[in-house]
Amino acid sequence: MPYLARILTTLVLGSLMMINCSNAANGSPTITVGTQEIGLSAGYLFPHRLVEGKSKTEQRGPAFMPSWMITLTDPIGDSWYRGQISLGGEMVYIQFQEPVLSHGIGFTPKIKYSFVALDWIRPYAEFAGGPFWTDLAGNIPEQHSQFNFILTGGLGVSYFLTDQSAINAGYRFQHISNADTSTPNVGLNESLPFAGFSFYF
Repeated sequence: MPYLARILTTLVLGSLMMINCSNAANGSPTITVGTQEIGLSAGYLFPHRLVEGKSKTEQRGPAFMPSWMITLTDPIGDSWYRGQISLGGEMVYIQFQEPVLSHGIGFTPKIKYSFVALDWIRPYAEFAGGPFWTDLAGNIPEQHSQFNFILTGGLGVSYFLTDQSAINAGYRFQHISNADTSTPNVGLNESLPFAGFSFYF
C-alpha cells in the first residue's frame, strides 16, 4: 500500500510539474470581454448560527452549483486589486440530509470579481441571490414556506490548468429565508466549502 501511495504521489506531482511548465511556456491565460465561462461546483453544507437561540435546526447535506458567466470588462486597475467583472446565472441544488431528507432548488443571478495579478492563480469574490424552493419547509420549526430566497457571498481561487480550463476551490456563506412573506421566518445560515472546475470559450 505505501508503494502504491508513492506511485500515485509521483504521478500527481509529475502532472503538476508538466502543467506548470506548459503554463510558463504559454504565458498568462487571456480572458477578454465576451469570454464565456461554464462551471460546476460541489460542496457540503454545515449549519452556521449567527444568533444563539434563533435557529436550532442543524441542516446538512451536499450542494451542486452549475453556472454560466460572461466577462464584462477588461482588467481594471494597476495594482494587486487588478481584476475583471463577470455576470451570469447559477442553478443551486441542495439535498438536505439532516434533520430530514429533503431537497431545495433555485436560480440565482451571479456577479464575480476575479483578481488577475497572479496570472495562472486567480482569487475571486462572488455574490448571488434569487428564488429558492424547498420541501424542507414544514419539517423544521424555523420555516413553513416552500418558496424562499437564497443569498450567497463567497471567496475562492481558480488555478488555470490551460488558458481555457481551471479548477476552483473556496468558501461560501448562504442565507435562506422567505423574506417575511410568511411566518415564522427564522433564516437558515450555512457554511459551504466547495470545489469545482470551469471551461472558458
